[in-house]
Amino acid sequence: MTGEQLLAGWTLGEIRSVSGDREATVLDSDRRVTWLGRPVGEDERLFPEIVLGFHGLCLVKPVDDDDWYMGSLNDDGSVDCWCAYADLREALRGL
Repeated sequence: MTGEQLLAGWTLGEIRSVSGDREATVLDSDRRVTWLGRPVGEDERLFPEIVLGFHGLCLVKPVDDDDWYMGSLNDDGSVDCWCAYADLREALRGL
């Protein structure tokens, strides 16, 4: 994946610097992402535009949504998200 997959105004170097993870990477967005932030049994599927990987954690920016969702990267490549942030910088600091 290349830099054009990132949010405008951000570079992978800046994402690594703010997050403190020198191995942060852009992941393929073709994966199942579930938002677990609803009542039990009402999980919502998110359709990712951008997926950033930080070892076992991910930040996901869905299509048509300005929020960033944090979650865990499962062995099958899917992501289960449990919290949301209003902007990328806040989400990176929350890792």
